[in-house]
Amino acid sequence: MQHYGLAFVVLWLWRYFRLFVHLIAAWTLKPIRPDRNPEYDAGDVMVVLPTFGKDNSDLRRCLRSINTCQPRAVDIVSPEPEIVKSICRDLDLDHFEVLGAPKPNKRLQMIQGIEHVKTPIIVFADDDVFWPKTFLTHLLAPFEDSCVGAVGAFASLARPERMNVWDFLGATYLERWNFGVAATFHVDGGIACLSGRTSAVRSSILHDNGFNAHFAKEKWFFNIPLSKADDDNCITRWLVNHGWKIAIQNAPEAGFTTTLDSSPTFLGQCLRWDRTTWRSNTTSMFYDRYIWTAQPWCSYALHLSTFNPPAAVMEGVLAYFLHHTYDNSQPTFFLPSTRETAFTIFITWIIIARTIKLWPYFYQHPSDLKFLPVLFVFAYFHGLIRIWSFLTLFHSSWDGSHMSLANPTDKATNLAADAQLTGSKSFTNMRATLVESAKGNTSMLRQSGYERTLHRLSSGTDLKRLGMRADSTG
Repeated sequence: MQHYGLAFVVLWLWRYFRLFVHLIAAWTLKPIRPDRNPEYDAGDVMVVLPTFGKDNSDLRRCLRSINTCQPRAVDIVSPEPEIVKSICRDLDLDHFEVLGAPKPNKRLQMIQGIEHVKTPIIVFADDDVFWPKTFLTHLLAPFEDSCVGAVGAFASLARPERMNVWDFLGATYLERWNFGVAATFHVDGGIACLSGRTSAVRSSILHDNGFNAHFAKEKWFFNIPLSKADDDNCITRWLVNHGWKIAIQNAPEAGFTTTLDSSPTFLGQCLRWDRTTWRSNTTSMFYDRYIWTAQPWCSYALHLSTFNPPAAVMEGVLAYFLHHTYDNSQPTFFLPSTRETAFTIFITWIIIARTIKLWPYFYQHPSDLKFLPVLFVFAYFHGLIRIWSFLTLFHSSWDGSHMSLANPTDKATNLAADAQLTGSKSFTNMRATLVESAKGNTSMLRQSGYERTLHRLSSGTDLKRLGMRADSTG
């Protein structure tokens, strides 16, 4: 029937039109090459690296790779500073500064690192990323445009000797991520999010007191605190809402590798990523709303698509419309003449659409073609993850991570950290308790780098700095 054919065509265009645009945009994006006399070089960069402080080969390899890029300074912020200092001594990296953090909280550790930055550019790095020697030279190239506030780069999996199913799913996730940010950036300058694994930001943006207060105390709808998640999305939205451009550097020289969970815990990471997507995209659309005019294509292709049904539902509805198009009449809208031919083309198209973003990946790694059936199974299973992530949006911890590595019990340290990060229902009472609890513990606070925080809290100056009122409810 004609109305089924029309419904099929409209729904098919809604789902796949953006794919055609993204294929052209992603595959035609050109790298931004460094100037011969660049405004910024590695000497203008300070690296801030929040880490849990666990001694492993990834952290050691990460630190060595950062050192080969010769940034001006590196601040490592960890709740286990002595372990990290020992690693730095073993690697002959005594020039790296190690700051103690009271507990493993990435936002709090990032804020602590930002306070020490004296360079024009901050590069945030996770403790499992590995940079090539050419990385900083090419990552800084987009900053020649004074309107660019931050730069992201492409990540790929640091491939193990023997790939398993989880490695493959992680590798293809990163490839699809690269494809997506390249495409939307090339169309209208919008991206889903700056990668928290590695990104560069102008220091002047992050030194703004308004940013620090927002970053430290960000909450989602219904006052859900986001102190343990979504830090990269928060920075991305702040840049967009304040008129800064975000650039994506797709030069091979700026590509870095990273690790992902090589076990079923990868599903926990997927769940966390999907929760982050729901929270960030709804905030951008309904609270900030700047994207509608600043990034119209990104609003359609990324943000509105958050509400698309899972793949199995969407393709099932398309199949239903296509089947009934041939009931008692000849099809219209340029559809094939027979139902069998139409479904053959439809299934072939689904296979192509599901894999075309990864064709360059399979060209480089043909041995991974054996995992191709897993790709299709996971695509449909991921729909269940999306549904569950929506139903558990209020959960803001980091599934798949090691957030429980350090669990501080010292009352003074915990109060200082919590006050700086989230505020307090009764700041005056908390401040008095903190000062009383900290008596005799100044050496500990000095070692952890929080003696200054204690002084600000006891004097009340942190109220002004963080933009809090004495009777703030956080």
